[in-house]
Amino acid sequence: MRRIHGIVQHYAWGDHTALPQLLGQEPDGLPWAEWWLGTHAGGPATTADGAPLAAVAGELPYLLKVLAAREALSLQTHPDTATAQAGFAREQQAGIALTDPRRVYRDPFAKPELLCALSPFDALCGFRPVAATVQLLREVGALELAEALQRDGLQATVAGLYQGTIAAAPAVAACRLHDSPEATLVTLLDDVYPDEPSVAVTLLLNRVRLMPGEAIYLGPGNLHAYLYGVGVEIMGASDNVVRGGLTVKHVDVPELLRVLRYEPLADPVVRATEEQPGRWRYATPDAPFELWRFDVTGRMTHTAAGRELLLCTEGDSGPLRRGQAAYLALGESTVLEGPCTVFRIAEGDTGTAEASA
Repeated sequence: MRRIHGIVQHYAWGDHTALPQLLGQEPDGLPWAEWWLGTHAGGPATTADGAPLAAVAGELPYLLKVLAAREALSLQTHPDTATAQAGFAREQQAGIALTDPRRVYRDPFAKPELLCALSPFDALCGFRPVAATVQLLREVGALELAEALQRDGLQATVAGLYQGTIAAAPAVAACRLHDSPEATLVTLLDDVYPDEPSVAVTLLLNRVRLMPGEAIYLGPGNLHAYLYGVGVEIMGASDNVVRGGLTVKHVDVPELLRVLRYEPLADPVVRATEEQPGRWRYATPDAPFELWRFDVTGRMTHTAAGRELLLCTEGDSGPLRRGQAAYLALGESTVLEGPCTVFRIAEGDTGTAEASA
């Protein structure tokens, strides 16, 4: 097992204290948004002797982050593999530099994501079932939008809001007179991003409040935005983001409408399954990674079934304490001592590791 050191990313939406506290460092007045642990070129981790993690692990197919959001991130989605490959080739042919802020496809890979909450976490995730959304819109007084959704369906309504054929302003104005969580969010976002269609689009999405240990899985085409909180995020090793709004970064609405998938999510929350005592697995269908949470109370032996990362978020496990991470190669073992919480990130479906009492 090799200890690894991650890279901190300072984005404007980041929290000032949560990641420094996790990493045992003093806040410095900057927003600490993400801590990257992987081999992605945008923030490659290193081993204890300063060597790139890729030198011992090769290029990992996933990227592990700890994310700390103090305010809303952009409303966005991510492509599937075929869309990413086509988009990357198209932008390469057009001569758009990889560092150009207008660039959407920075690599030819999909970017499925799973976020597991470490604190209460607030997010928008996937489209709410239409009948429930129509009821909500009527309750807040957004009657024109409710009628459009019931008449034309979800895809046409989203396109209409973004293309201006459905007026967003009446729905936003109605929300200012209502105190539901969805209406309050619209008002808060409209104060920051006035006249943005994405503000009204949030009314069509599931508002998700995760408790620690709960997660959301973001497959290709899932429209989402993180709002507030701290979580462990695992994703495909890609930097492809198609943004629709709620950001000062580049927005590509036509591409967003093309990439989005409109199947409603009745329950977007992913709850872990205890595969063995203390070993909890999160479902990540068709993803190049698995996320496990080890809640260690006594002694737990773990043997890596592939190229894996371990991240301790609570307590002192012996080899790792809170805010430390390590890489395990295939067949390497470690013994964890409780009480502690350690997240395990593995490649694809590597099965269940063996435990000992």
